[in-house]
Amino acid sequence: MISVNFVGFILCMLAVWRLLHLLSQEDGPFGLVFKFRKLFGQGFFGNLLDCFYCLSIWMAIPFAFILCDEWPEGIITWLALSGGASILFKLTDKST
Repeated sequence: MISVNFVGFILCMLAVWRLLHLLSQEDGPFGLVFKFRKLFGQGFFGNLLDCFYCLSIWMAIPFAFILCDEWPEGIITWLALSGGASILFKLTDKST
């Protein structure tokens, strides 16, 4: 039985979405995030920072650890946080 706190889940999902959006879509204050992305170039990490969906898989992991005590529910929560952030991205993406 999954016993994740609903409010905690929503807050973590919003935090994941915000961090992902900052890292993959924005230049950040004073262009710092842009410079950070540029530092990694076109390698694995550079491509990861360019892909919101790819980055969501990795960014959701620490939040799932925060929310869950047991690993089976942590895996489900991890994927749900990534999926929720991806849905929010689709709903807020202005490029389509």
